[in-house]
Order: sequence, then structure tokens, then C-alpha cells
Amino acid sequence: MFLGIDVGTSGVKAVIVDGQGAVVAQFTASIPILRPRANWSEQNPVDWWAATCTAVLGLPRSLRAKIEAVGLAGQMHGATLLGKDDKPLRPAILWNDGRAEAQCRELERREPKMRSITGNAAMPGFTAPKLLWVREHESDIFAATRHVLLPKDYVRLHMTGDKATDVSDASGTLWLDVGMRRWSPEMLAACDLTESHMPRLHEGNTIAGTLRAEIAAQWGMARVPVAAGGGDNAAGAVGAGVVTPGRALISLGTSGVLFTSTNTFSPAPGQGAHAFCHALPGRWHQMAVLLSAASALDWATNFGRFSSVTAALDSIRGQVPFCGAEIFLPYLSGERTPHNDPHARGTLIGLTHDTRLNDMVMAVMEGVAFAFADGLAVLEAAGARVDEIQVIGGGSKAAIWGPILATALRKPLHYVKDGDVGPAYGAARLARLALTSEDIAAVCTVLELHHIVEPDPALEASAHAKHLRFRKLYPALKGQFS
Repeated sequence: MFLGIDVGTSGVKAVIVDGQGAVVAQFTASIPILRPRANWSEQNPVDWWAATCTAVLGLPRSLRAKIEAVGLAGQMHGATLLGKDDKPLRPAILWNDGRAEAQCRELERREPKMRSITGNAAMPGFTAPKLLWVREHESDIFAATRHVLLPKDYVRLHMTGDKATDVSDASGTLWLDVGMRRWSPEMLAACDLTESHMPRLHEGNTIAGTLRAEIAAQWGMARVPVAAGGGDNAAGAVGAGVVTPGRALISLGTSGVLFTSTNTFSPAPGQGAHAFCHALPGRWHQMAVLLSAASALDWATNFGRFSSVTAALDSIRGQVPFCGAEIFLPYLSGERTPHNDPHARGTLIGLTHDTRLNDMVMAVMEGVAFAFADGLAVLEAAGARVDEIQVIGGGSKAAIWGPILATALRKPLHYVKDGDVGPAYGAARLARLALTSEDIAAVCTVLELHHIVEPDPALEASAHAKHLRFRKLYPALKGQFS
């Protein structure tokens, strides 16, 4: 048995996977998000650890006792600043926090070779600009910072006592030489940091520590090895078998990700695409990121005062997509791909006297689909090959979304068994690889196909026309957002 733990934004998910790759148990514990100011997003690191313990202890004790190794996945970019006692000095600044826009420009000024070293443009969501913001606005905290960890690695510190990370998660800091898979002295110096502030680097499928005796006793487990793991998207790709060129996945979580695997480092930072290390050796990936995906549907549910997401989805059953006048820009937390604009905002336009709540829900789902189509266009222009797309994440359970996405993307979508488990499943696979050293291809297989959703030819013309109107809105409104 292998335990995968995903330290997400809305909660921590723990899953147990057996030797045949089947999910035999899972449990999720929620985490609160702090928004002390507009455009800020924070969490208390102690809440990650509390939720991790709750999630693990929510699994059957009889299965916990059989676990042989643990893998970690987690939300990327979160700046967790520790003092000399290894305790957090302030709440962690999250991936969807937009305060560090000015520091992005400063970082690129300080290190002109940044994009060639990291393969990415500086964005407020990345970790390095956040440290420059802390240095400027909270100088006492910056001076007291001894270590910077990512969210899953703060959990690892509690689990094993080790300060360690993997190269896929480290890629999102802007401190990694992504092509060489090592910390960049130049990028660290640009933030007045050194490698001593950083955790040890590992490939995702290697052992990075052992469960501490007191935690093993608390969790009802042996002192098993803990794999380095991966950033949530890379771990989700490992779980979905997206580890070779031509395969891609869409992750419909709080944020949205279109992920393609590559065998080479292929940066294309111009339109907000990411080039990161994969969680497996000798592999990289390209990625388009939407800061709001399934969370946009959550917003529509709350705004429309529906009793649940299911009720919101039920309101559009039988409604034909792409025919309404309403258009939604899903930039509720700003946007990365293709705009790289933390000031972009969600916008609902085209309202009439006849607009109803169900029309708003449909426009939200269409808007997210159009944003994914924009991301796909960026990746394909950068040379990505996309032969098939799997759909994973909690939003994959919204079956009504499938035809909308497939038609907007003009690609068939593969829905797979256990696709909603996502990064936690990949973390369990990485734990297995770390323990057994099995062949990667034998373990990281494509998940069992549940069904395929094809684009609807009858809707392609109306979808294309509405997408063109969608694309014109951001340039027209950009000046209003800032």
C-alpha cells in the first residue's frame, strides 16, 4: 500500500493506493484561505499540517498500518518563510496572490538572463517576487528568514524533519536553473538569498526522508520512507500517465492547467506559458495556467445562491451551449496564460432583460473553456504536440462541462477512472517508484478510460464565433482593470 498526500489550496487529500494501482481509500480535510486585502491570498502553514493529520487519520487504520511509502504533492509557489526555530514568520503568500507585480519587473531588471535560466517570465504568483515584496515591505521578517519552503515541503518538515523539495515544485520558484535541474546562484543572488535558504533538491521519485517516530505512532504507521514527490500539476500528470510527448491533461481544480509532457527543456515565456521540470528524471513539461477554473463555477454557485454546484449545473441541463449573448471572462484572481496580468478581473458582459441565472452559469462554463482554448493555442504555437487530452481534478466530475470543453478546444477529451483523485494519486505512484525502483513506464500508465467526449460538430461554428468575441474583450477592458 502507498499513501499519497496532496496539500491543495482548498484542502488536503490523502489517498491509499494498492499494489495494483487501485485507490482503496481517500479522505479530504479543508483549509481556510485568508484574503486580508484585495488581490492578496494567504494561508497559515499550521493549517496545512493540521489538515494533513486530519486527512491521514480519516483513512481506515487497518490500511494505514499496511502503508510502505508516502509521496507528497502540493500547491506550487507558496512562500513559506521560516525563522531560526523553523516556525513560520508570517502567513504563506499563495500562488494566486497578485501583490508582487512591481517586484516582477524589479527581478527581471536585477537578472536580465532570468528567462533563459528559469524558462519563465516573472509573474506575481511565483515565489521569488514574493520574497522581494517581503524584503521591501516587511524588512524585519525578511532579515529573520532562514529558510524558504513550498507548501508540501513544510508538511514534509513536520513528517520527517527534513528540508527537501523536488525539481518540479522548485521550478515554480524562479530560483531554479530549470534546464540544469539545480538551484541558480544568479537568481538567488537577485533576491539577496543564497542556497543555504533553500531545501535540498531531489528528483520526485527518490526518497527524501523517513517518517519521524512520533508521527508514525500518531498515524498508526511504520517509519516508512517519504518520496520527494512533485508540484501538484506534475504529480497529477504522473498519476494520469502523462509522462511522454504527445500526451496532455487538463486539470479542473481551483485553478485550471493544460499540461503537456516533453523530453527536452522547451521554454516559451512570451505569453505566460510555463516550462518546468517534470517530477521524473530527464523529463520536462510545458503548461498553460488559468488562475480560476472550477473556482469560477463555485463563484457562480454562490453568486446565484444555488444550494450546491450540482444545483447550478442542473439549471443548465437541456440548454444549448454557445448560443447565449452572455460572455464571461474567468479572471477572478487575475490571469497567467496568455495575459500574465494580476489585475485582470472576472467580467460578465452581454446581459439583457432576458438573462437568467442559468444563462450566467452557462457563460461561466463557456468562459473557462475559452480560456483553456487560449492556453492550448499558446502551447501549440510554442511547439507542443497534443495528441490526446485527459481530464482530471474535481471539476472532471461535472459531466455537463465535457462537451463544452471539447468543442471549444476542438479536441476529444479522455475521462478516466479515478481522475478526480488527481495529484494525490500521482504522489502515491512517486512513493511506489521511490521504494521499488520499478520501471517508470510500467508504473506511470494511463488511467483506465471511462469515456471519451468528442467535439460537437453542430456547435463548432457558434463556439468559434463566440470565442472570437471572447478574445476581443480582454484587450478592450485591460485599461479598466488596472
